Amino acid sequence: MEWISPSARGHCTPSEDKLKTKIQGVVMCSPFIRRMQSNNLPVTSQFREIMECPLSNPADLFHSGCIVKICAPMVRYSKLAFRTLVRKYSCDLCYTPMIVAADFVRSVKARHSEFTTNQGDHPLIVQFAAKEAQVLADAACIISPFADGIDLNCGCPQRWAMAEGYGACLINKPELVQEMVRQVRNRVENSMFSVSIKIRIHGDLKRTVDLCQKAEAAGVSWITVHGRNVEERHQPVHYDAIKIIKQSMSIPVVANGDMKSLKDVEEVHQITGTDGKNKHLVDKMTFQWTAVAAFLYAEIAIILILCIPVISPLRWQKIFFIPLWSKIATYWNKAFLAIIVLLIVLFLDAVREVRKYSNVNLAGKSTQSTANAYDHIQMKLFRSQRNLYLSGFSLFLWLVLRRTISLITLLASEMRTQEALEIQVENTNAVAKKSLEENEKLLRSLKGKKNTETGQLSEIINKKLKEEMEKLKAELNKASNALTKTKSEITAVKKQSEGLIKEYGDLAEEHKNLQENADERHKKVL
Repeated sequence: MEWISPSARGHCTPSEDKLKTKIQGVVMCSPFIRRMQSNNLPVTSQFREIMECPLSNPADLFHSGCIVKICAPMVRYSKLAFRTLVRKYSCDLCYTPMIVAADFVRSVKARHSEFTTNQGDHPLIVQFAAKEAQVLADAACIISPFADGIDLNCGCPQRWAMAEGYGACLINKPELVQEMVRQVRNRVENSMFSVSIKIRIHGDLKRTVDLCQKAEAAGVSWITVHGRNVEERHQPVHYDAIKIIKQSMSIPVVANGDMKSLKDVEEVHQITGTDGKNKHLVDKMTFQWTAVAAFLYAEIAIILILCIPVISPLRWQKIFFIPLWSKIATYWNKAFLAIIVLLIVLFLDAVREVRKYSNVNLAGKSTQSTANAYDHIQMKLFRSQRNLYLSGFSLFLWLVLRRTISLITLLASEMRTQEALEIQVENTNAVAKKSLEENEKLLRSLKGKKNTETGQLSEIINKKLKEEMEKLKAELNKASNALTKTKSEITAVKKQSEGLIKEYGDLAEEHKNLQENADERHKKVL
């Protein structure tokens, strides 16, 4: 399936080279076929069957008597794939992400990258950001064969958009908004083509009502009201203001802001009496916190099972060592950390929601709408507090579960070690007991033979002692003789050394005399 973006050539008329491309998935209306025939371009039966799908007026959805469920324009999300997905879950009307009309008109590349559609992508509203009536009308003419309507964004509070003259700054220019709607109505030939606007409220609600009435007079199909002013981001939505706007208008009004489940949609519908509910994510939050609650109950059940006194830690260790668990254990740490991070994120989000709805700032009026809005905000606060408890206890029990399993494993290892030590001690006691019994038997046998063998033993011992004493005496005598002999030899050596010393002295004296005589003779000869 190929998605073919619309061309801007002429007055929504395609070129021949685009007709040579595969047409599967293109959504066009019968007026487009008539323009092709007027330009003598071929129209096959297959082409006619695919393209002759007349676009109904999306405003008719608001007269069906049911709440209209709308997928709001979300940056980078509301593309064709996402719209195709949400339509499978009973979404009645889908918006594209916001497209800057000037770029869309000027650049073919921008048209191909910003907008794609197919045959099942209906009803479809293309949201534009514009500040000139002529540019918005040109963009509407380009897109009219491929979509069911356009929406002018007068509610984007981003700084860049307001600095460029787009978005929420237009709520202060009701005449310009009126002219933009009128220009689109005059330029687009298709009478079923819808023109809507999305706005934020003023601090003075009379200015908002005046803006809506001027847009209604210009021919706007419906108005989407985000119940916050330009400065508010996460503050509670002013549903009472949306109700007042609805009561002041004869055209459909769509409520927008803080609707995350179908239950929220029903509550806001009862408060405001509006025709449609602009939801960003259908049933996402309900499913999310249902999953967290189920996870919390599963944690409680597992902890209770682990604490059953009948099952010992050793049995749990055997269960933990099942091959299936050993395979899962390789991913256990990663899964544990991932769930920890997820639960922390959910906990912080719940804290943000509690802080958001804790400070309710409603006008002190006794009107029924204000009371309903207050009750709605209190219900939101109750849900956010419930979500806070769910995420907090889930995080706490997840850590407790990890620590419990670790302690059970450690206790099982200690119990196995204790059992091994007890077995070793029992074996040692048995060996010691056996040794004591053998010693007692020996003592008994020795006591029985003591009277008969005592004399023989003493004689043998005395004989051995005498022999040893004689040996020692003989060795002592030998040692004393050797010592005496050594002493006499030492004395003789001393005497001999003294004689040698004396003889050496005499010889030295005689040598000295001979030397002196030889010197005298030598002098005489000279």
